[in-house]
Parts: sequence; structure tokens; C-alpha cells
Amino acid sequence: MRLSPDQMVFWQSGFVKLNGTIVFTWALMAVMVIGSILVTRRLSNEMSRSRWQNLLEIIVTGIQDQIKEVGLKHPETYIGFIGTLFLFVAVSALSSIIPGFEPPTSSLSTTAALALSVFVAVPIYGIAERGFGSYFHSYVEPTFVMLPFNIISDLSRTLALAIRLFGNMMSGTMILAILLTITPFIFPVAMSALGLLTGMVQAYIFSILAAVYIASATRTRKAAPAKPVAAA
Repeated sequence: MRLSPDQMVFWQSGFVKLNGTIVFTWALMAVMVIGSILVTRRLSNEMSRSRWQNLLEIIVTGIQDQIKEVGLKHPETYIGFIGTLFLFVAVSALSSIIPGFEPPTSSLSTTAALALSVFVAVPIYGIAERGFGSYFHSYVEPTFVMLPFNIISDLSRTLALAIRLFGNMMSGTMILAILLTITPFIFPVAMSALGLLTGMVQAYIFSILAAVYIASATRTRKAAPAKPVAAA
């Protein structure tokens, strides 16, 4: 039983190898890029629109609303990054029903890469919104003693993002593989449906957590109200 698509090696030369995770990841990205081109090539501003455009607008509007509810004032600034994270994890889960295709999110290397992208994006958006000095000054608030704790917090939440997504996605794949060997007809169908639901939930959780971290980095501290001067 394969626990990860990393164990599928298609080509290897020395320490360089082309495994299933790389192949499935690039295949998934190619499908998403081609699909986005096909869906957006005939957009219309008229009342009569295609079903694909209606579906696209529902998805984009839903993601924007979720980003705004997290606390980000300009969701259009972040929808490219957060929306891509959501769609990648969601499409990866949906593609698990394709025979022979293993979702790349069942590999720790993929989930670690997604978590690292959030780790890098947080300071980028934070500096762009607050400025270099203001952003890094938040690491030493209220005292300089908090600097190592804030750094550890950033690293630990990145690790938690990677492990959480990897564990939830891999567990569904393992359970399905076990049930296929025991009861190859009934339970795998139900588990596949449950796996799709779990994958969508994990895509939502991952993207929302990324939005929360970015909102925390871009939030500016409001100045304290001035105290009234007592009359002499």
C-alpha cells in the first residue's frame, strides 16, 4: 500500500527523481490553468450569461465575501492568492475520484510547500499594507522580549498548517485504500463521497487560516484616544 505519491517514481537519475507528487501536481496545475482560460475566454456583461460564467461568479463572490468577513478591507487584493490556495486543495480532493490519480495534497512535501507559501505571503502583504518598520515593530510589542516568541509562533503555525492538511488528506486516502482491499464495492463509494466532502472542508479551512494570518499581519493598531485635559 502506498502512503504517498512520493513513492511512485517515474524516472530517476542519481538523486534527481520524478515522482508521482511532481507529476500529479503539474498535471493538476495544467488542468486548472486550461480550465480557467476556457471559462474566462467569453465573459459577458449582458444579462444572458453562460452557466460557466455564473458558476465562476458564484465562486469568486463567495471567496471575496469570506475574505471580507475575516477582516481584510480590500478582498480583491488577496483573492488571487487565497483563491488559488482554495481551488488547488479543492480540485486536488475532487480529482481523487479519477482512477490512477493520487491527490498531491496527500504528500507532506506538497502541504509543506503550500504552508511555506502562506509563510512568505504573510510578511509580503503585511509590509505592503503597513510598511517595513511598522510590520517588524509588531514583533517586539509590547516589549523586545516577545521577539523570539513571535518568531516561534510564525514557524509553529506554518508547521501546523502543513501537518494538519497532510494528515487529513492522507487519512482519507489510506482509509479508502484499506476498504478497497476488504470490501471493493460498497464502502469505497461512500468513503469517496465522504473524502470529497472532507477535501472541500480542508480547502476552506486552509484558505481561511491563510486569510486570518494575512489579516493579522496587515491590521494596523489604532491610536489611543487622547485623554481630556482637566480644567485648572
